[in-house]
Amino acid sequence: MEAITSFVDQYGALMAQGTWDTVVMTVLSTAFAYVIGIPLGVLLILTAPGGLHPHRVFNSVLGWLVNIGRSIPFIILIVFMIPMTRAIVGTSLGVAAAIVPLTVAAAPFVARMVEQSLAEIDGGLVEAAQSFGASTWQIIRKVFLVESLPSLIRGLSITFITLFGFVAMAGTVGAGGIGDIAIRYGYQRYQDDVMVVAIVLCIVVVQLAQSLANVIARKIDHRSR
Repeated sequence: MEAITSFVDQYGALMAQGTWDTVVMTVLSTAFAYVIGIPLGVLLILTAPGGLHPHRVFNSVLGWLVNIGRSIPFIILIVFMIPMTRAIVGTSLGVAAAIVPLTVAAAPFVARMVEQSLAEIDGGLVEAAQSFGASTWQIIRKVFLVESLPSLIRGLSITFITLFGFVAMAGTVGAGGIGDIAIRYGYQRYQDDVMVVAIVLCIVVVQLAQSLANVIARKIDHRSR
């Protein structure tokens, strides 16, 4: 008990701040990635062969760009984007700076997940909406996004957890958060207790995020009722 009390007194505030910074970076970068990724995924499905507005060249070029974004390892991307990050937020260190490469890394991933979710929608629903004179925008809002919402929510949890791991890597280059604490204290100073607590905190956050996403997806999925 004394050991726990001593650890909390010495590292409690540090671990709490690191956890908060990690969650903030993950949540904000996930949100920004979906702001970019959802339109990209919709465009991919609309312009695909058999889509509402098929366009082979546009679809191929967009798919090629998305694949390039998915091909770059994050640790390389974060270093490569340092000049751009400085131009956007004024620094390459800290929470705000980490959000920029995290968003860029996640947006292509989100685009492909959105594309896959929309591709699973029953084509009969789209045809029915077209027969009632629905516009493309109405089909996107009331058919594509509504019917794929449970899948999108589950994909959201995957994105969050993936970015949570990326945030730990970002900590190695000055982003802060749990990863930075684990490296500076647990690895460089050989403090195994700090490393263990950092791992436990990561597990707790990931489990909470996955459980919450599963509950929400089940509640809104009319097919499971």
